[in-house]
Order: sequence, then C-alpha cells, then structure tokens
Amino acid sequence: MILTFGRIIEQLTAGIHTLDRTVDKLEPGCMETEVQGIVTAFSASQYVIEQAVALGANLIVTHEGVFFSHQDNREGLENDPVYKQKAELIASSRVGIYRFHDYLHRYTPDGVMKGLLRELEWEKYVTQHQPHVSILTIPTMEVREVAEYLKRQLQISYVRVAGKLSTSCCRVGILVGYRGSGATAIPLLEQESLDLIIAGEGPEWETPEYIRDAVHQGRNKALIMLGHAESEAPGMNYLADLLSLQFPELPIHFVKDEPVYQIV
Repeated sequence: MILTFGRIIEQLTAGIHTLDRTVDKLEPGCMETEVQGIVTAFSASQYVIEQAVALGANLIVTHEGVFFSHQDNREGLENDPVYKQKAELIASSRVGIYRFHDYLHRYTPDGVMKGLLRELEWEKYVTQHQPHVSILTIPTMEVREVAEYLKRQLQISYVRVAGKLSTSCCRVGILVGYRGSGATAIPLLEQESLDLIIAGEGPEWETPEYIRDAVHQGRNKALIMLGHAESEAPGMNYLADLLSLQFPELPIHFVKDEPVYQIV
C-alpha cells in the first residue's frame, strides 16, 4: 500500500470531530503525493526545511505556521526578501508542509501536553486533564528547584520566574503554548488551589502582574514561563514517535530548532 500525504493526514486526524474553522492545512503539497519521509517540528523554519531536504523527507508536519502568522496572513510580505527566499526554498525543494495545530490540541489528552509531560517524566503526577490545562500534584519542592528541573529535562538554558524562588509548591497547573494569559491562567490559581503555574507564554502585563500583587499581599503563588516553542516542541517529538509506531516503514525524524532568543 502506497503511503500518501493524504493517508498520513487521515491518520493524524482520525477520531477527532471535524472542525468547521481551523488553521490546519496542507500547503504546499498534494494529497496524492507518495511519502518518502517525514519531519516533525515546532515550526517550519528555514533550518527545519533545509534539514528535511538533507534527510530525504518530503513531508514536514509543523505545529506553527510557515510565514510568521497564526492565520497565515501574508499581506505585506510579497516583496520581503526573507519571505521570498524561504518561499523559493520551499518551491524548489518540493516538500509538502502540513500545519498540524488545532487537531493535535484536541487529542485526549492534548497531544502537545502529553509530549511535554512525557519529557518532564511527570505523567504520574497528573490528577486531572482539562481541555486547556493539566493539574498536577508533584513532590513538594521550591520554585527554584522546579525551574532547575525544567531546564534539565527540556535541555533549555533559561526560564522566567515571577514570584519568590523560595516558595514551596506541590499543586501545579501546566498550560502549553499561548495559554498563559490572565483570563486563562489567573482563575486556576484559586479554582484549583495552585501554588505554581507553568506556561509557555502570555501577555506580560496580565498573569505576571497578578503574581506580583499576590506575592506583595503575602500569598505564596508563582509563575514559570518556559517560552512558546520550549513548551510545545516536546509535543512534536512525541508525534514523531507516534508516527514511527504507526508507520514503521517510513523514516521519521523530529527536528529540534535552536532557541530563538539568546540571553545577553
């Protein structure tokens, strides 16, 4: 049986209710194209595309958009040199790129969350999976210790912390990606009796400012921001392993990009 782009996408979305509105799509590429190899990645960056070509993969499954916009808005980029060079690379390499965002977040549990928890070796501490957050009860430790543990497990050089590093915590809420906004994160602190929220990213004037005031009032609350990619890349690594089990005849690779930020 020939494995096509369409067959892979069908498998990826199997069992998920069809979404009326979604950013997930195959572009460029043709559903009938035979798959030679697959690369999964957080983002289809220029580096990831080059690595896919070098590995002989002709299908990239990316979580985030190709051209710097969640809704794939390319207005104003037509004459931009970075956009043009990247578009030319994609065209010349003839890779297909499948944006796999909304459906992966609708896995049960959330596929991105599952990958992060697996990499942290914290699956055993989960007490509840909710659609946008997982609630954990971890062994009691200081926020400082949690931050160091996250850095080791995720192999990242830094995290950002709001609150006192000496705060003891065991009730933790984890929110991947752009779910660290005040509207999403702040209510969880009281509703779930959380000591600590670990999030990908969110507006700096919302949840971090709430934590600032909470600490000033003498409340032991803390926030750790991992970074958007740092919280979601493990999910795409998990996806590569999942696809390898489903399609053992295909070469499948997870490509991890370098961190986008440097601390200076």
